[in-house]
Amino acid sequence: MKRLLPLLLSFFIFFSSEAQSSFQFYGKNDIKQKVSFELINNLIVIPLTINGKELSFILDTGVNKTILFNLTEKDSIGLNKIEKIELRGLGTGEAVDALLSKNNKFQINNLISSDKDLYVILRDNFNMSAKMGATIHGIIGYDLLKDVIVKIDYNRKVLTFYNPKKYTLDKCRRCEEFDLHFYRNKPYINAEVQLDTINDERLNTKLLIDSGGSDALWLFEGTKDVIKTPKKYFKDILGEGLSGTIYGNRSKIPLFKLGKFVLKKPTVSFLDTTATVNARNYKSRNGSIGGNVLKRFKVWLDYGNKKAIFKKNGSLKGGFYYNMSGLIVIYDGQELVKEKVETGAINSYGLSNSNTSENNTISLISSYSYIFKPSFKIDNVIEGSPAFKAGLEKGDIIKKINGKPSHSYTLDGINGLFSYKPNRRIMLQIERDGIPYKFKFLLEERI
Repeated sequence: MKRLLPLLLSFFIFFSSEAQSSFQFYGKNDIKQKVSFELINNLIVIPLTINGKELSFILDTGVNKTILFNLTEKDSIGLNKIEKIELRGLGTGEAVDALLSKNNKFQINNLISSDKDLYVILRDNFNMSAKMGATIHGIIGYDLLKDVIVKIDYNRKVLTFYNPKKYTLDKCRRCEEFDLHFYRNKPYINAEVQLDTINDERLNTKLLIDSGGSDALWLFEGTKDVIKTPKKYFKDILGEGLSGTIYGNRSKIPLFKLGKFVLKKPTVSFLDTTATVNARNYKSRNGSIGGNVLKRFKVWLDYGNKKAIFKKNGSLKGGFYYNMSGLIVIYDGQELVKEKVETGAINSYGLSNSNTSENNTISLISSYSYIFKPSFKIDNVIEGSPAFKAGLEKGDIIKKINGKPSHSYTLDGINGLFSYKPNRRIMLQIERDGIPYKFKFLLEERI
């Protein structure tokens, strides 16, 4: 698993809002619209223009409202008809103060709605952009998906939005079709899980389809009476929710079955009861299917007809791993890096020459430039992990990873290194209080 946020901002609004306008298809092609997306830590990041300002939003099937939680002066937008509210979601904390803004114009390519509600969190408690290594302004889910049929192609990183008035999903021989069940405008699906605590028995479960969660699976302990953490597990911080930190146990289960598709030994997080008290309002819910499972399929979602279609891709049988380092790394702004630049060659006659010669002496002309590059630091070290035992600490600035400058990686790439396979050697050069240090350790599968 890429350890970043299983960021599930499922939440509850303590008032009702008026009906909003739907997304409409404009332009020459009023049947479908294609949108490229970034896949960061198993999460889908799309461009969403609000009141003329293009921002980056996570497409999250686990939320029923559009939330803006990161807005700087540079990204400022005009907001209409504002009132104060409270939001509550996953986590152990209190409700958070927010604003409700009405009559906003949303646009994705030529998909447009001119009357949308926007919930604005006044303080960005998630620090999402630092945790993802990319600027993330908010999340959108039901507000968009209720008006379209969407195909999510994780391999090509393309969303195709279809006009439900002019398009019908085709039958697919190699696909599996599922009925969707909705509760508070969030889609649920039936699937089977096998736990080592109840021998070989498979349990029928109802799981939220949650493209806003980076984990593979979440299961709620105590539901179905027999769902509980397997024999081998470790305690961890699972992520951040709207109402605070989410705690639980990380483990693996023998098998997960989605229709005819079987996934062996997927990683599963078993959530603390306190942190999920709001999510458990839907008594039939047993957990969630997150991005680390969804990305192994091509997925069609048709909210209007309450249907979902899954077609496996080449990564279906790929392994499931947690972050095996124990390091939680975040983006830490930019630093100036001195880089050498070769500008050409001078021969013995003082003339520029791109060809070598036996009779002439060729000298390369070098100059240096200073370029801003990304910087990364350690935000937390899990106690008892390989990195913890090696001596790494919170706040350490990462300078090199396995001999390569850290700025040559993306944050997603760094997390990928830590989640690749057990026993891989990791060498880090860090800076602590201005002093350089070197550490090395082996990735260790803890379950």
